[in-house]
Amino acid sequence: MSNEQGIRLIVGLGNPGRDYEGTRHNAGFLFADRIAAEHGGHFHLESKFFGELCRLSVHGQDLRLLKPTTFMNHSGRSIAAVGHYFDISPAATLVAYDELDLPPGQLRLKFGGGHAGHNGMRDTLAALGSRDFWRLRIGIGHPGHKEQVIGYVLSRPPQAELAALEQACDQALAVLDEIVTGRFQRAMNALHRKVEKTLGGDG
Repeated sequence: MSNEQGIRLIVGLGNPGRDYEGTRHNAGFLFADRIAAEHGGHFHLESKFFGELCRLSVHGQDLRLLKPTTFMNHSGRSIAAVGHYFDISPAATLVAYDELDLPPGQLRLKFGGGHAGHNGMRDTLAALGSRDFWRLRIGIGHPGHKEQVIGYVLSRPPQAELAALEQACDQALAVLDEIVTGRFQRAMNALHRKVEKTLGGDG
């Protein structure tokens, strides 16, 4: 299991370029952008890290945000480069990404595990040589048929689903202090309660 050192690097997975802006597969980018906006940070293209990097202080902790520009299938190259350069261990890294097996807007925070068929996670596991990092899975729902998955994740969600994704990002932002300072159980408990309220709400 993880230690309680907290998080020093948050990675949002996605595909770069205007053609992919706002697509379901870029839910991780959406989360990273929301963190930067909330804390007044700005991303800068860093070619040596194969991505856009932002540096923030959250709850007194030095934190870096990363959006790889390598395209999803090669995300690990960027994550490994940043981790090696700044001496950030996998255990102090959180990767946020889209999850087909969760309803739109539902969140799951967990430590370790496999890639479950997600190409960005598959490459991240290979590049880091470790499963021992944190993941924030952002639900985007499933189209219902395996043959439809590629078109589904690379398309933009309707307004109701986008609103659910934005609400999920807000919920994760609300526990960012706990995540960054290593109070992971408190963060998971809070996100789990949010899910229960959503499932038991008026919708």
